[in-house]
Amino acid sequence: MGENTGNKSNNHHVFDLSMDPSLPQTDSKCFDDDGRLKRTGTIWTASAHVITAVIGSGVLSLAWATAQLGWIAGPACMFLFAYATYYTAALLADCYRSGDPLTGKRNYTYMDAVRTNLGGTYVKVCGTIQYVGLVGISIGYTIASATSMMAIERNNCFYRKGNKDLCHPNSNPYMIGFGFAEIIFSQIPGFKELRWLSVLAAVMSFTYSTIGLGLGIAKVAETGKFGGNITGVSVGVITATEKMWRTFHALGDLAFAYSFSIILIEVQDTLKSPPAENKTMKRAAFTSIAVTTVFYLLCGGFGYAAFGNAAPGNLLTGFYKPYWLVDIANAALVIHLVGAYQVYCQPVFAFVEKKAAQKFPDSDFIKKEIQIPLPGFKSYNLNLFRLVWRSSFVIMATVISMCLPFFNHIVGLLGAMGFWPLTVYFPVEMYIVQKKIPKWSAKWIWLRIFSLACLLISVAAAAGSIAGTILDLKTFKPFKSRY
Repeated sequence: MGENTGNKSNNHHVFDLSMDPSLPQTDSKCFDDDGRLKRTGTIWTASAHVITAVIGSGVLSLAWATAQLGWIAGPACMFLFAYATYYTAALLADCYRSGDPLTGKRNYTYMDAVRTNLGGTYVKVCGTIQYVGLVGISIGYTIASATSMMAIERNNCFYRKGNKDLCHPNSNPYMIGFGFAEIIFSQIPGFKELRWLSVLAAVMSFTYSTIGLGLGIAKVAETGKFGGNITGVSVGVITATEKMWRTFHALGDLAFAYSFSIILIEVQDTLKSPPAENKTMKRAAFTSIAVTTVFYLLCGGFGYAAFGNAAPGNLLTGFYKPYWLVDIANAALVIHLVGAYQVYCQPVFAFVEKKAAQKFPDSDFIKKEIQIPLPGFKSYNLNLFRLVWRSSFVIMATVISMCLPFFNHIVGLLGAMGFWPLTVYFPVEMYIVQKKIPKWSAKWIWLRIFSLACLLISVAAAAGSIAGTILDLKTFKPFKSRY
């Protein structure tokens, strides 16, 4: 996927706002109107980035979420989250350029858009929430990858010993292994160089989602009945309080499953024009959300039908046969998470590197590129600061993951934390300012009501996820998590 490359050396391509005045600024076959190398991204490349970000580990918790909400509220909530996500994505896409959609000033990042349209304290609040959320996602993906790798070991152990109670792999080696892989891939400079990994991750996401769907259908066919009921897990089986917290937590899982707004502007900055980037991005968002919603309904629905109210927090961990197919699904998930981790972490990497370059403009440690020849390939440009900083980030995320390996509750909490502020509030506020929507007009009132409703959902989802995490912590021993 060809995308924006930033400055001539292709470093810090999303966040480096420096421009060489000697370069032609307009009417160039090689450079865009802002002096940067020509952007070549299309609706398909943008869709691949979004699908890579959206169809992630969140899909695996949808059967559990449906089990808490039931056959009516579960699918209905998925449609509502899909609509809300697309609606706000369309608002956010209009904020990429200030003024004219084809010639207005570009906002290269989500924070740039907030700075241009809202300014002041909003920028600091947005940046804090965005980057904390991105760090949280890296932790969630590390936990999810370890869960899938442990599932492979447990399936193979069960196949050999015939008793799953004898098979309890430890998560720590798998988290460390995943972290080691991410240290290597984190040296990919930016989105442009991630195109092959993003395509591979998108393919893997369809692979394990399709297998999970197929396994659910097969189990339903084998038993000859649909599990579950209209209201989900009933009061009586669990207490009324537990039902409330689980329902709230399920909303957090759904919010996480549709979370990609925090990278939308960065992805939009890879698109060529004409046509106007906002038009292409809206089409890409619609296509991606439509595809993922169909997958979500099928995976969540058939997962719930297969397991009923006992649906596991991670769908793939509920299947043991056929062993080879379950192993392929879990392996595909791990490969997908390797790529998705990088898609989400690139904004964090680039932000810190940009700030470091601004603070120490003459530092060779930060700016110097060391060319390392690779037989049969182009030379690789090694940057020592990038190596140290990104490796340290991955190590930190891995250690935290080993301390809190609660896949399902972490997913819900991340979804709740990021959904309202980043997916709803800031896009709505920026759109109101940019389009100069009159106060107390019908559209202004609708946008405010919409934002308030999403805030209430986020608060409830966060409360449910925190309650579940507190219960987990009562029996958890750090660095000793077993599956």
